[in-house]
Amino acid sequence: MSRHKLLVANRGEIACRIIRAARTLDLPTVAVHSEVDATLPHVEMADEAVCIGPARASESYLVGERLLDAARSTGATLIHPGYGFLSENPAFAALCRQARIAFVGPSAELIRLMGDKHQARVAAQEAGVPVLPGSGKLPSDPGAIVKAGESVGYPLLVKASAGGGGIGMRIVAGPDDLVDAVGRTSELAGKAFGDGSVYLERYVAQARHVEIQVFGFGDGRAVHLFERDCSLQRRHQKVVEEAPAPGLRDELRQRMARAAVALASACRYEGAGTIEFLLDAEKEEFFFLEMNTRIQVEHPVTEMITGIDLVAAQIRLAMEESLGPGMEQDSIARNGHSIEARVYAENPAKNFIPSPGKLASLDVPAAEHVRFETGYRAGNAVTHFYDPMVMKVCAWGASRRQAIERLDSALADVHIEGVGHNIAYLRSVLAHEGFAAGHVYTRFLTDHHQALLAASSAHHG
Repeated sequence: MSRHKLLVANRGEIACRIIRAARTLDLPTVAVHSEVDATLPHVEMADEAVCIGPARASESYLVGERLLDAARSTGATLIHPGYGFLSENPAFAALCRQARIAFVGPSAELIRLMGDKHQARVAAQEAGVPVLPGSGKLPSDPGAIVKAGESVGYPLLVKASAGGGGIGMRIVAGPDDLVDAVGRTSELAGKAFGDGSVYLERYVAQARHVEIQVFGFGDGRAVHLFERDCSLQRRHQKVVEEAPAPGLRDELRQRMARAAVALASACRYEGAGTIEFLLDAEKEEFFFLEMNTRIQVEHPVTEMITGIDLVAAQIRLAMEESLGPGMEQDSIARNGHSIEARVYAENPAKNFIPSPGKLASLDVPAAEHVRFETGYRAGNAVTHFYDPMVMKVCAWGASRRQAIERLDSALADVHIEGVGHNIAYLRSVLAHEGFAAGHVYTRFLTDHHQALLAASSAHHG
């Protein structure tokens, strides 16, 4: 029996995913749950479970001390944070280290470095990674702000230094609107993050969002597991993700991968991480956006084209086990194409408003080369306390076209009752001729909004 025990500091589908990985390593697991999550599958799957407080995340999943108390009381030696919640919280990573419990992820210092967008940008530049033309943190003087705008070039983005999820981000077309936009973003950032500092960055209109999955060994060595295209987004939230990115020349893929590995190596990164790039596909230029110091929601598409269990690799590294020859760059090969769609309890026709409720039925038929990742089953409630994602559906194919067809038929076979959902909308995205041709970019869903909604209501009917 393992001398280790893993506490999963998360809920839902990612908690189930981590527990499955732990089982492959014969590692006993501890689930945590809020009062409303007591009957979710991750609680039943784990060897032990601890209630950590009321429904609100701010009183349960976001309270580091409660998670550590649960770890101490059960004798857990490792904590896996999943994604979201405290996964990129340097203070929590530091608390784990003080408690002599291994945090499955990089050090608190690295999380802090990459969490500060401006510092991360400097680190990228030092590693020779291209960054978008931009400014440092802006002074309050209007003249200096206008001057900074001139040097960056228009159109540009005003961004919050401490920000995330696109909060407060503004596109500015010319100098007349700049000072006002900076003031508004600063005010919003101050309220949202307690830090009103902002900076400017060049805006690329037909941009793609392409990210590289990296894995660092903590000693200056790192490898990449190819790229994912996550351009299909709504309100800066990814909706459909795929690997590899469609329509790129191999030389460009290799340049992006080399840049990502250079950055991960330079900062002696440890574990699974993702380096996000903004790609100007026409010019074949890419620019560093940010680094996510955790496992990503869309990691299954990378696992399906490489055959590597990223979560198990994270855990083994945290236990200081050798990862073997399979994690050497020469051994990591790409096979076929994989695509993932996120199924949400929401109403696309009403501006994607969340649609919480009890899942009267949730039928997921097994299919070859398809992964269904969910943290619910029939009878569970999707509550308004957490993100309304019900499941991720991932399909693999020898070609992109085959992967899309498999994903579409898998989505068609999912049966959900009791909550509104976006399956018809997702299928209309997959059927769109622009998507089928691989013409993806970050404004795709916005630009085709009406057509996709009309097609999804036809699907529904």
